[in-house]
Amino acid sequence: MKKFASIFILFLSLISCSHSKAQLQIEQAFPELTFQQPVDIQNAGDGSNRLFVLEQRGIISVFPNNSSVSTKAIFLDITDRVASGGEMGLLGLAFHPDYKNNGYFYVDYTTNSPSRRTIISRFKVSGDANKTDKSSELILMQIEQPYSNHNGGQITFGPDGYLYISLGDGGSGGDPQNNAQNLQSLLGKILRIDVNKTDNGKNYSIPTDNPFKGNTSGNREEIYAYGLRNVWRFSFDSLTKQLWAADVGQNAWEEIDLIEKGGNYGWRCYEGLHTYNTAQCNSNNYINPILEYGHNSDGGFSITGGFVYRGSKVAELYGKYIYADFISSHIWSLELKDGKVTNKKIFTNAHPVSTFGVDEANELYFANYSSGKIYRFKQTDTGGTGKAELPDKFKLYQNFPNPFNPSTNIRYQLAATGYVTLKIFDVLGNEVATLVDELQQSGVYSSSFSTLPASHSARQGGRSSLTSGIYFYQLRAGSFVSTKKLIVMK
Repeated sequence: MKKFASIFILFLSLISCSHSKAQLQIEQAFPELTFQQPVDIQNAGDGSNRLFVLEQRGIISVFPNNSSVSTKAIFLDITDRVASGGEMGLLGLAFHPDYKNNGYFYVDYTTNSPSRRTIISRFKVSGDANKTDKSSELILMQIEQPYSNHNGGQITFGPDGYLYISLGDGGSGGDPQNNAQNLQSLLGKILRIDVNKTDNGKNYSIPTDNPFKGNTSGNREEIYAYGLRNVWRFSFDSLTKQLWAADVGQNAWEEIDLIEKGGNYGWRCYEGLHTYNTAQCNSNNYINPILEYGHNSDGGFSITGGFVYRGSKVAELYGKYIYADFISSHIWSLELKDGKVTNKKIFTNAHPVSTFGVDEANELYFANYSSGKIYRFKQTDTGGTGKAELPDKFKLYQNFPNPFNPSTNIRYQLAATGYVTLKIFDVLGNEVATLVDELQQSGVYSSSFSTLPASHSARQGGRSSLTSGIYFYQLRAGSFVSTKKLIVMK
């Protein structure tokens, strides 16, 4: 029998209801722009406040994050390399954490030449910030695909600086080759690799704490989690760092999972919480989804994973996981609080959402696959409660957890747009790390600080691993300066 992902998941509560007094609405984010079958929305994290939209055919467009924008530039065109149609195409984009300095970004696409396979490759921006050097492609991984469907397609850098990749079970129906449970196959998995190193003739290396690193059974060391059918979009909560994944179901159930390192999520033995095909199922340690919904008009038939909202413009959604169903066009918010999962349908028959994405301020967007339009949520006050407002003062919060090891989160809010620095110092006043050094808009932000060496965290300079003791973190934003204490405990 499958077990719960962790002890704080006590039970599921599914609620379908209308909007609260703070009325949620959907609006076009960029009325003058239209895309052809958009499948991903990303930002570069470089302070430029640009957005990038992937078209399934093999084009990445870039444009300023301004509602009045009327033109877009082609950042990358690899239609000559991409085999698209159905579930194939250019499916994922991830910018290196140090993209501002190295110009590297990574894509996930499918090709048919000389065989059907998924390509994970790296490109580099050209001298023009809105154009890629197309000749710079470096292929990291090539994964053979037995069928044309179930390609996964999400690639994302985690808070640890490693690249995470979702791959479907290989396709057809019912995982006929049982790839998801086969640890010698990369299919039906979430992978994790280190793109900053190379090892054993590969253009990447295996993180030292990957769950199957160094095994002698022939299991693939790239595997981070397995037993997944076709994860179409996963994301890290920018505050808690939890990894959320939406796994598309077979005939009856869609599911949302909290991904743990080394976790087995049960497919093809289970679809959601229900047995599917128990032949060759030898584990009793499967991890349950935190939520499932059935294939019907009230639920849907193909889940699109989203994000835990950490923006500042839609207060009602803060801290909730926003996701949708591509077929039914419903959109939900899921809240995990005090061991209870509450699921609320916030829009019915709204849009065939192909993907969600966030900008540099963690504001949330989604794409309508059919119309090619990009949308966002907005909130209006209808009764004096729940109104979304920008912060009216600067504030630096106490880091959590504290004491900590190896990582902690630092949250702060800005009452006005300005240049911001967030730095770590030792007790002698020596600078240990710079977490933030950029122009930021008014809003609420979160930054992660790790005690691990720089090879594990690209943003924190060339320092070595920190020792136990007392340190200080300081926020500077205009004339506002605030300092608090944090404790490293090993």
